[in-house]
Amino acid sequence: MDFPNHDLQALFAQLGLADEPAQIAHFIDQHSPLQQDVRLADASFWSPAQAAFLREELLEDADWAEAIDELDTCLRA
Repeated sequence: MDFPNHDLQALFAQLGLADEPAQIAHFIDQHSPLQQDVRLADASFWSPAQAAFLREELLEDADWAEAIDELDTCLRA
């Protein structure tokens, strides 16, 4: 069985965001640090569709969950 390996760049593309490394770094700088009591999907900078995608993928522990967790970690650093 082949499991997709999604990275941050693919996650940003999936979310409809600029996905070049410099643009990802800028996004993280712009939105960091995310408060510890705010879940990633509840952050104010997501569109409703983006937030729904993040919630659903984490809830289902889907293929995207690892990349979402990595983004969450980056935004809290």
